[in-house]
Amino acid sequence: MSESNSTSENASFEQIGEVLHKHQSFVLISHVRPDGDAIGSQLALGFSLIAAGKSVRLINEDGLPDNLAFMAGAKKIELPPTEPLDVEVAIALDTATKPRLGDNALHAASKAKIWLNIDHHVSNPKYGDLNLIDSTSPATGQILYQLLTALNLPFPDETRDAIYVAVSTDTGSFQYPSTTAKTYEMAADLVRRGLDVGTINSSTYDNHPYRRVELMRALLNTLELSPDGLVANWELRDETRLDLALLPEDSEGLIDIIRAIRGVLLAVFFEELVDGKIRVSMRSKDRRINVSDIALEFGGGGHALAAGIRMKGPLDEAKPLVLAAIRRRIAEIGI
Repeated sequence: MSESNSTSENASFEQIGEVLHKHQSFVLISHVRPDGDAIGSQLALGFSLIAAGKSVRLINEDGLPDNLAFMAGAKKIELPPTEPLDVEVAIALDTATKPRLGDNALHAASKAKIWLNIDHHVSNPKYGDLNLIDSTSPATGQILYQLLTALNLPFPDETRDAIYVAVSTDTGSFQYPSTTAKTYEMAADLVRRGLDVGTINSSTYDNHPYRRVELMRALLNTLELSPDGLVANWELRDETRLDLALLPEDSEGLIDIIRAIRGVLLAVFFEELVDGKIRVSMRSKDRRINVSDIALEFGGGGHALAAGIRMKGPLDEAKPLVLAAIRRRIAEIGI
């Protein structure tokens, strides 16, 4: 698919459904360093299509995170094969830009004749042949719930559980402002369909390895608060990653600890990556501080209240640049 072929308009559920019905072979892909919404979306749509008799492969550049291995059907998530897959349709899920799918995953999907792009990031440029982007949705998993139910597609137990994990993790367990009445109505329907809320929440939130607690201690030792108390940040150095034998998913959600500090409106997590780049995660508690706009200054993106950047290191040079951009934005809006 050439970028010039992508449409600026969203496809309808019916148009997406026509592609799903018409074709037999699919590869479903989500972004590098996948989170619950990414993997959950793959499993949800994947198992629905499998139940409909389709041939489906689920690939991710970084494979299945250890913290999501409990999910029903999770073993279907695989690393990209070295040779391109013989599939008709590639579906990108929860991925704001095409390069975020990863080079190996893109190569594996390169024979696909049609690309579908289903996502909820406001910064998504609609890089698919058909696009279903809803930035008002709190999670891609919720978009898929609406799609599957509207099209009356199969809804096996794996799909039910995966949608719940996808939406729960991307809404901070239904706490973030993006959570809507539709979100709760969806969750109620999943319970009616047999979802075991207690067990799945325990597996999602109460099952961390000890090294994650050690990581929290190390991060707290780097915590900084701006003089006005509005911005909190901490950092993860490569040395700490090696000392604690960390996995990428070990830091998932920890930024919410400093976001929760009274008076803090914006939390920032700086992380040294193996390739020498710096990963910056930002979380805002005030819609006046749109962190997606700040991220765009550095080639990143995301949502108004949650966004990220991958930028050139070293950390000691990248960090002051981002913090200065944040200070400028706060000054502009007069907080």
